[in-house]
Amino acid sequence: MLLTSPHKAARPATTAPGTRTIASRTTRRLKAVLVASAASVCLVAASVPPAPLGVGDRLFPYLGNPGYDVAAYDLSFTYSGTNSKPLQAVTTIDALTTAPLSRVNLDFARGKVSSVEIDGEPASFAAADEDLVVTPDEQLPQGKRVRITVRHTSDPLTGGGREGGWIRTADGLAMANQADAAHLVFPSNDHPSDKAHFTIRITAPDGYTAVANGLPAGVQRVGAATRWTYRTQHPMATELTQVSIGRSTVVRRTGPHALPLRDVVPTRHRAALEPWLAKTPDQISWMEGKVGPYPFETYGMLVADASTGFELETQTLSLFERELFNDPSFPEWYVDSIMVHELAHQWFGNSVSPRTWSDLWLNEGHATWYEALYAEEKSNRSLQARMRAAYGASDHWRAAGGPPAAPKVPESGSRLGIFRPNVYDGAALVLYALRQEIGRTAFEGLERAWVSRHRDGTATTADFVSLASQTAGRDLSGFLHGWLYGEKTPPMPGHPDWKPTVRQSAQEGASPKVMEPRKTAAE
Repeated sequence: MLLTSPHKAARPATTAPGTRTIASRTTRRLKAVLVASAASVCLVAASVPPAPLGVGDRLFPYLGNPGYDVAAYDLSFTYSGTNSKPLQAVTTIDALTTAPLSRVNLDFARGKVSSVEIDGEPASFAAADEDLVVTPDEQLPQGKRVRITVRHTSDPLTGGGREGGWIRTADGLAMANQADAAHLVFPSNDHPSDKAHFTIRITAPDGYTAVANGLPAGVQRVGAATRWTYRTQHPMATELTQVSIGRSTVVRRTGPHALPLRDVVPTRHRAALEPWLAKTPDQISWMEGKVGPYPFETYGMLVADASTGFELETQTLSLFERELFNDPSFPEWYVDSIMVHELAHQWFGNSVSPRTWSDLWLNEGHATWYEALYAEEKSNRSLQARMRAAYGASDHWRAAGGPPAAPKVPESGSRLGIFRPNVYDGAALVLYALRQEIGRTAFEGLERAWVSRHRDGTATTADFVSLASQTAGRDLSGFLHGWLYGEKTPPMPGHPDWKPTVRQSAQEGASPKVMEPRKTAAE
């Protein structure tokens, strides 16, 4: 994610009546998180009331659920042609149990469930805060492949509810699920540690075009509507799911190595956006020159008529606000670097996903690094000057948001949540320090090895430190610990004159996409 205005909202509690409405009913602190390892989940006696579970993520302890791994999602959405009505939806989950389960918890909120089946047989269900708790007739043994089918609504609420999930555009809908909002759209194991393959089906009335992650897998007429089907060829985290429904045009071209590219743009703005869309093939080639082959089956930009305050690296189809491309106050180099930021995430964050949300710096720090490097190489915007300014601000960022690899828990009502400067330019500063310490050649080898070794998987900060040490041929854990976890910023190798300042402005040091609205960033 790249924040371009500081109005990313935290998730306040929501309320909704009815025993079969799956919605948040309390504040976060009332959620009875039951953290349990898969090995100890010989869950729950039928007489015990349904309770929400979590995998124990330090920043989002209520996300995810123990006891199973999802292999695949099949999502089906039916759009009526108006954003004032919920979408009708069916979510089918294929999973493997990793422990005996008397109940299966799914993350789900902001929708009404009409039925649940397990392996084709009806199952009882109940709401427990933001979990949908499903009770099969018999306990599911460990190692069982299970199919869960949930028929539900998917509601693009606005006003009064927390941001995330469906976002309304001028002509339809798109998704913004990072970090903890996919379960506002569909039942899921909503944590990046459990990646899965996706099939996504969207039915919309004539005049609309629907696009989702992955490649097209069929188009079918359904009365006065059309059903589009898309499939991913690589596993994906729930937070990276994307569906666009709108009066859109799909612009196709070919990228490096015959990679199919497709951009989704409002039809009436296609011509104006074309000069920007045409940049993508060269940007992919530039990234491949830095870190190796593009990791997915397709790529493209989804340009939405919506005011979100951020851009988002949804897998194979990055989300951008149209305003980014039509506001003359944004210099070309600035827009180009934002495009590269989201593209870089396809390697860092999407192909290699964070094991926990505390590992977010690996996503945002790398995307910011290549954003800044691209601006230096293509537009003569000094990387060293940016890093020196970031160094000046780093102590302030650490005090406000925590060190890069141990960000503070998002505060209620925070506009930024966990997406603070410490994980953008503050984390890119860690990478700059590492390059200074081990040299450019070793650093570039590390970057290539990282995305190759962990492709299609998840990884942790400890994994990165270990690989950096292997690449450098010496133990770097002591050096990196201060940069990743220290309350104060360590001395910068090769720059003993760099000193922290009391506080830097966004223009001087912070990632401008995080700290200030775009007009300030572009000045």
